[in-house]
Amino acid sequence: MNKRQLLRTAGTCALATLSAGAWSTAQAQDFPPKKNVTMLVGFAAGGAADTAARIIGKKLGENIGVPVVIDNKPGAGGNIAHQFAAQGPSDGSVILFGSVGPLTIAPHLMKLPYDPFKDLAPITMGVNFPNVLVVHSGLGIKTFADFVAYAKKNPGKLDYASTGPGSASHLGGELLDDMAKIETTHIPYKGGAPALQDLLGGRVSAYYSTLSTAQPHIESGKLIPLASTGPQRLPALPKVPTIAESGYPGYSATNWYAFVASSKVPKPVLDRWNVELNKVLKDPGVVKELDHHGLTPQPGTRDELAKTMERESATWGRVIRDRKITIQ
Repeated sequence: MNKRQLLRTAGTCALATLSAGAWSTAQAQDFPPKKNVTMLVGFAAGGAADTAARIIGKKLGENIGVPVVIDNKPGAGGNIAHQFAAQGPSDGSVILFGSVGPLTIAPHLMKLPYDPFKDLAPITMGVNFPNVLVVHSGLGIKTFADFVAYAKKNPGKLDYASTGPGSASHLGGELLDDMAKIETTHIPYKGGAPALQDLLGGRVSAYYSTLSTAQPHIESGKLIPLASTGPQRLPALPKVPTIAESGYPGYSATNWYAFVASSKVPKPVLDRWNVELNKVLKDPGVVKELDHHGLTPQPGTRDELAKTMERESATWGRVIRDRKITIQ
């Protein structure tokens, strides 16, 4: 190669490098998107996911100077919203407040039109929290021991609500059935609000509910809290035991919501979303408001969320196989 050819080749490589760098910079500078940001929620308004999304979305919009619109797309245990996000625009204008069910449980139960590990990109964990097993006060069950005893004497008669097939509230019930050797009947809903409505109306016996959804009705005496599903007791319900300490050590079925977006969104934009969302999740006002609803903010890296999804997928996959759970 002569000197002129060498210089031409070097110049071409330098131009390519500069072009790639300029493209990445341009993508990063496109943040925030030059239009309203949509935050998808896979459940009906009024539940924990919706509550947390609105608290976070309000502060996020203030920080970035662009309106953040909460778009509820309930149905199929949250999978409708997750599919919408997976097939969404690549400019970062649509982010999803995803949940443990569609992201790590549903792939083991059904054929999905998207792959959460390929079509969705992790941004950051959002909130983490246990559920609380509650029953209607008219049921006559006062303690967790009463619940298990009744279920053993009446196989299949006790039913429980969930936020959809493959949700954390569904698998929490399946895990208890397996560990306690009881048989209860799962009744799926499109979110926490409609599940709660039927529980209060006595049309379903129990519900593995978020604290934020159930607490007002616990305080009014309409619902009886029996046990929580996490490793520690809920600070707001210090007298209510965990399922693990009630004779089933090792039981843990925590719920979580995390931020993801279409995998078509460029990495610089995903990284910026991580920075901005972590800023919100660490904001003292947001932390206080989420804590009031029993929701613990959990900011973190994109890689940490990816590892959590992999770990949870393996855990719940084993439960589904062992219980031979199927979705009709």
